[in-house]
Amino acid sequence: MRAVVQRVSQASVSVDGRAVGAIEGPGLLVLVGVTHDDDAAKARRLAAKLWGLRILQDEKSCSDVNAPLLVVSQFTLYGDARKGRRPTWTAAAPGPVAEPLVDAVVHELRALGAKVETGEFGADMKVALVNDGPITLIVDV
Repeated sequence: MRAVVQRVSQASVSVDGRAVGAIEGPGLLVLVGVTHDDDAAKARRLAAKLWGLRILQDEKSCSDVNAPLLVVSQFTLYGDARKGRRPTWTAAAPGPVAEPLVDAVVHELRALGAKVETGEFGADMKVALVNDGPITLIVDV
């Protein structure tokens, strides 16, 4: 699994003009991609990593300050643009594989005590954010 993690002061996601998830910071916007060999154990590890990642102000984590997370599925994180000008998506897991694993990350975060908002899997989403720092990390598990 791969995540692009951004420290934000606010973030939201909308579908067809309606807000489906939003957080007020400090918090994290997490774009999550799934590949073919990912499984529930990797989803648990990613959730634990996100909850404990010390990138908030004063090296705090979401778990330290009960900061919210906005988790958005993002299959394009496994796009490959090394050849030519058109990326390939062969490394991205198909929806029936990816959706339950993104849901598992959200479930695990909530089980750890996190306040989690989400996007809508497979939808044409519009994501808005105010990156705080800016701080952006790529996390692979």
